[in-house]
Amino acid sequence: MSLLTESKITLRLALPLMIGQLSQMLLGVTDTFMVGHLGVTELATLTFVNSIFYLPFVFSLGLLTCISVHTAHARGGGDPTAARSSCRNGLYIAIAVSILFIGLSLVLLPFLDRFGQPPAVVEISRSYFTILMVSLLPALASLALKNHADALDRPWPPFWIFLGGVLLNILLNWIMIYGKWGFPELGMDGAAWATLISRVLIVVALFVWLETNKSLRDWVPYSWFRRPLKADLLAHARIGLPASFQMLCEVGAFSAAGFMMGRFGEIAMAAHQIAITCASAAFMIPLGLSMALTVRTGSVAGAGETARLRAVVQSGWLLATAFGLLNAAAFFFAGSYWAAQFTNDLTVISLTVALLVIVGVFQLFDSVQVASSSMLRGLHDTRIPAVMGFVAYWLIGLPVAMLLSWHWRMEARGVWWGLAAGLFVACVTLGPRLRQLLRRMEKI
Repeated sequence: MSLLTESKITLRLALPLMIGQLSQMLLGVTDTFMVGHLGVTELATLTFVNSIFYLPFVFSLGLLTCISVHTAHARGGGDPTAARSSCRNGLYIAIAVSILFIGLSLVLLPFLDRFGQPPAVVEISRSYFTILMVSLLPALASLALKNHADALDRPWPPFWIFLGGVLLNILLNWIMIYGKWGFPELGMDGAAWATLISRVLIVVALFVWLETNKSLRDWVPYSWFRRPLKADLLAHARIGLPASFQMLCEVGAFSAAGFMMGRFGEIAMAAHQIAITCASAAFMIPLGLSMALTVRTGSVAGAGETARLRAVVQSGWLLATAFGLLNAAAFFFAGSYWAAQFTNDLTVISLTVALLVIVGVFQLFDSVQVASSSMLRGLHDTRIPAVMGFVAYWLIGLPVAMLLSWHWRMEARGVWWGLAAGLFVACVTLGPRLRQLLRRMEKI
């Protein structure tokens, strides 16, 4: 099939995923926007807590991509039994991992002052951190169900459910942070409670939809509590664990950057939080595309259509390039506008604008590398890309960030240039890996 045809098919699947990812990101954007108006210390606290929270969250997010891959292969091969197993086992993994991380967070709680953050930040972070970690359980359960539905080419109902959760979160933020409609003014803790309540209602709505949708009856588990088979869990782990490691390398580098900002004071931390919120929001577009590409490559490979893979991959790269350039333009030409939406502090705005220029520089690299990584995952190639991610972000990106920020005294700007270097290396290594795998498959 032609590149244009494949691009249209991918975009039809990717559109609700992109919008869905953006709506999910709005949970964080809303918190940043509303907390930012409480003060610089509160915004710095959000940076600190999110730097910790996103490590287990992204690790789990990568682990749960195994559901998309296995369900897509099952759908391509016309195997409802395998799809049901994928959904059920993926949900078990989501619950087990979230309980593990919640337990670890309780152990970590007394030691938050060991991260070298300003005392005022640590003081107000503990309760917010605890509530946010509890919300990990419904968040991961809902993502497991959503990944299954997306791989079955049913992305729109989960999109509307997640969007409803985002709108509810915005309303609850307004009520609980500022004490509206007779509720007590909870400040930052109000944002955490709003997120928890919204995530619980999202997962409940997804369960109800899956159970009542007749067209999906054969593709949804008949029994949700059947004892999992060890072989099935291992098959999921072989895909999910390397994907988790790879995603953790990237997001871990950004989290480490958040910790590094603590050395440069509250202004740097606040600017970093705004910049990373904007960058993350923009990243949701190529991320939604990459999720569609995982499903598409997995489905085509599962159907045995090896000759069609090249057009799917090439159309994926073209779309990733286009979206990367659009994101870059948004940061180059409207950086000051985005910064001013989050704070009135002119010092924070000035530094944020400088960081957003760097964000604009690496948009193309980031978009193409996540597309390549996701297509490799759809073809069950995860181990070597995971090693590539470790090298790109931890052996190159973070050392460059430390060199520029500390030795060359570029401070916050140096940290972000280091992150850009890591994304560039990931881009120029994952693409050739995907081309090599395609050639190998075409020769079989």
